[in-house]
Amino acid sequence: MPAIRALIVDDEPIARQVLREELEGFDDVTVAGEASSGEEALAEIARLQPDLVLLDLQMPGLSGFDVIHRLPPGALPVIVIVTAYDQHAIRAFEAGALDYLLKPVGRERLEKTLNRARQLRRNAGEVAESIVRLSEIPGTQQGRKVVGKSGAEYHLLDLNDVLAFQAEREIVWIIAARQRYMATQTLRAIDARLAGSMFQRVHRNALVNVNHVRKMTPLSSQRWMLTLSNGRELIVSKRQAHNVRRMLQW
Repeated sequence: MPAIRALIVDDEPIARQVLREELEGFDDVTVAGEASSGEEALAEIARLQPDLVLLDLQMPGLSGFDVIHRLPPGALPVIVIVTAYDQHAIRAFEAGALDYLLKPVGRERLEKTLNRARQLRRNAGEVAESIVRLSEIPGTQQGRKVVGKSGAEYHLLDLNDVLAFQAEREIVWIIAARQRYMATQTLRAIDARLAGSMFQRVHRNALVNVNHVRKMTPLSSQRWMLTLSNGRELIVSKRQAHNVRRMLQW
């Protein structure tokens, strides 16, 4: 495969230098750039489209977690957490980070991390799922995301922009304003993950973002039609009608 293009993100110049020197010792790794802040990291990720981002968590302004939440559209880098604080590293790793590196970073530990990155970059779906898990670490719930597939490409979709999830046999579709994407999880798994959120079960085959409901029309005494913000219509089952009306305060 082509060389791994890496971006180093750290507000400490010495830390960036150490990582650059270590990375330059690997023949299949190229340091594509550096960033000294979260804002600069987002700009460089959009510009360079790196395969790997070595991301410090503790930075003034935007933190490493903020960077993860705000990744530019289309960007799916393998993310490795770099931190001097063990509790932050473990928290990130348990949430789904590919790996974490504790400062100061040694060559042997870095080599193990690069081996994992080499394996993971072959599977864009796994990369996307790891980013989503990172965005759901407790205390960092803003900007939650979901993975959607369109053709051969995987996309990170902001849950606020998702209108509904709808199952058709074994396939679950993510309904956005202008198009739909294939989900990577079952509707049951999505429902469990989104418990307590703005998503409401309206039918055994559908979850709806109540913030995108524009109209609720009675079809009979026990059946209703929901109209979403993009004009799409979904049937509310008899079993779910009461819960939906209560959530919408109708």
